[in-house]
Parts: sequence; structure tokens; C-alpha cells
Amino acid sequence: MIIVHHLENSRSQRILWMLEELGLDYQIKRYERDPKTMLAPPELKRVHPLGKSPVIEDLDADGGRVIAETGAIVEYLVEKADGRLGPPAHRESVLRYRFWLHYAEGSMMPPLLLKLVLGRIPLMGKAAVKRIQPMIDVHLDYVESELAQRPWFAGDVMTAADIMMSFPIEAARSRAGLDASRPATIAWLEKVHALPAYRAALEKGGRYAYA
Repeated sequence: MIIVHHLENSRSQRILWMLEELGLDYQIKRYERDPKTMLAPPELKRVHPLGKSPVIEDLDADGGRVIAETGAIVEYLVEKADGRLGPPAHRESVLRYRFWLHYAEGSMMPPLLLKLVLGRIPLMGKAAVKRIQPMIDVHLDYVESELAQRPWFAGDVMTAADIMMSFPIEAARSRAGLDASRPATIAWLEKVHALPAYRAALEKGGRYAYA
């Protein structure tokens, strides 16, 4: 059994989706953000010192095992599920899989997060946001050019790379200019949101602002 420590409107929604796709048994412990700061509650620090979500507990592992960081959790679950949703067999697809798995948090999320934070600061923050949007547009154009060539990020089949990319693309759709001018990306996102496992994860996870 896996326990998912799930924070509202956060990266942890991806983990619920992945668990639904894999058909693994799990339970959800849901946390609400502080309404003023929008930060995670202090209770999460009892699970992991960083106090961030997602965090999972694998109760089936010897002595139990706590794993933090979305990418690490995703790779752990691929291994636990005997490679399902892992890299395809073709070498080029493997390289694309690996790239997108890390690109999601390493390259695309930082400017999106920076825009969100600065947008809450009066005057100076709003001016800074105007300089950040062109950086985001570079990423959105790159994603669009890639999805125009293939149905999923790694190739012809959905993988964990698509799960990792879902949150930055949802965030961009919500607050960073992703619209119908990038039709391949929008089509990919609509396809993801229509998946039965994705819908099931939404029902179990509770309110989620980006779907």
C-alpha cells in the first residue's frame, strides 16, 4: 500500500494520476494550503523534513519507505510497476523520455513559478513579470514544436514523461499564456484530461484548479 501525501493544487496531482494508470493500491492524505501564504501546512514536515508535497510512503517496503521529489517518486513507481510507463524500447525514444522527465522541473517550472511569485508583489513584481513571459514563451514554443511531431512526449505511447510534463503545461495554460495559438500542446492537454485514469485521480484527489 502506498500513502500519498497530497497537497491541494500541487505537483502531487501527477502522482495520483500515475498510480491510477499503474493500478497500484494507494491511499490519500490530503493537505490544504495556508489561505494567506499559499504554503504547505507544517504537518508535512512530520512526514519529510522539507515539508513539501508530493511525498509517498511505501508501506510494502521493508520497514516502510518515504520518498520525496516528484521525479524521484515517478521513477520509483516505474520500477515498482516492473517498467510500465517507463522508457520505450527505441533508443531515440529513450533519450526523449529521459529529457522530458527532467526538463519538466529542471527547465520549464522555474520561470512559471517565478512569474507566480512575482505576480503577487505590487508594482515592481508586475514589471518583472513582463520580462519573464518571453522566457516562458521560449519553452512554450519548444514544447509546441515537439508535440507537433509526435502524439506523446517520448514517442507513440504515453509514458511517465507525459505525466511529469502535465503540471507545467497545466500551469502555463492557467497563468502563462498557453492558448489556442499552440494547437498541438492544447490538443495534448485535452487528450490527457480525457483519460479515464486522469479523471479518476481528480475524483479521488479533490479540488484541483488546473484541470
